[in-house]
Amino acid sequence: MTRKTQVGLIFGGNSSEYEVSIMSGHNIYNAIDKDKFDVCPIWITNDGYLASKEDSFKVLEDPKYTVENPHKVANISNLIELADLPEIDVFFPIVHGNLGEDGCLQGLFRILDKPFVGDDVLASAVTMDKEFTKILAQRVGVPVADWISIKRFEYEDANNDKRNYAKVSEKLGGDLFVKPSNQGSSVGVHHVTNEQEFNDALEDAFRYDDKVLIEETIHGTEVETAVLGNDKPIVSGVGQIINAEGTFYSYENKYDDDSTTMLQIPADLPADITEKVRSNALKVYQATECSGLSRVDSTLRESDHQLILTEINALPGFTNISMYPKLFEEAGIPYSELITRLIEYAQERHEHKKTLLHKHD
Repeated sequence: MTRKTQVGLIFGGNSSEYEVSIMSGHNIYNAIDKDKFDVCPIWITNDGYLASKEDSFKVLEDPKYTVENPHKVANISNLIELADLPEIDVFFPIVHGNLGEDGCLQGLFRILDKPFVGDDVLASAVTMDKEFTKILAQRVGVPVADWISIKRFEYEDANNDKRNYAKVSEKLGGDLFVKPSNQGSSVGVHHVTNEQEFNDALEDAFRYDDKVLIEETIHGTEVETAVLGNDKPIVSGVGQIINAEGTFYSYENKYDDDSTTMLQIPADLPADITEKVRSNALKVYQATECSGLSRVDSTLRESDHQLILTEINALPGFTNISMYPKLFEEAGIPYSELITRLIEYAQERHEHKKTLLHKHD
């Protein structure tokens, strides 16, 4: 009998996207091909405790299940205990937000010398930072929204022009988005059109990060596409966000089943626009050195039908209403097969890196 691949499914974490991660873990666990894989669930609680295997199974059944953290620190410092699981063949992290998808956890897997699903250290760090993503996108000719970044030390200077709504509006217009540079799922993001909203938005965004982006608002249709693979990635078709509430695609829109937001797959767009979305996505995927998977979000601007990159998400949601798996399902790769491919890409990349090392032995 062939030994099944042992998959360490890591979910939870102490970021603002904890609940999303639990939902994604639940979905992956239920959909994974049990004929090929044995799954060891690994739950990082909301206060950062690496829970037992038994408790990890329980939270997959009941997302509200909790355990007491015996440690004095509320971070994921005891994650090093993953080294005590030599039986795991490949890790599947679905830990969203800071520490989970910004290169930190990926660096630990590299130290442990284990294959892991998703982007490597550099791509994870770069795509988590919205400003670096913009800079790299511009480098390969993909348009982005005009922006100003403001660091915490600048924000703490009451006379800094970047804090001045009138001065910022001269450059970017008065219709703006304020967002932490290193957060996902629309956490801490605000649409502002006046001085009071601007001031409140800056204050809130700095709760989540030490660098905040102030961007011009791009009015148009939100479109998304998904990329899968390592050296020869494939790009899915294009999906479209239809938000009946007339607001931006907020955290609640993304993850609330009662939201009036709809995902239209495939998007109702002309063929040339669809191809441009896909080609831009591939350019940005490769410019940021992604591997494994990413979802690339753009806005089709109303005024001139120009495609403007919004962001690249190196660890997209895997919930039952998430765009990434839905796009590949439309492209002919069902959810279960998508999970299998991601694990295979993780193993392939790890094997390749080992050959690079051995060339110099």
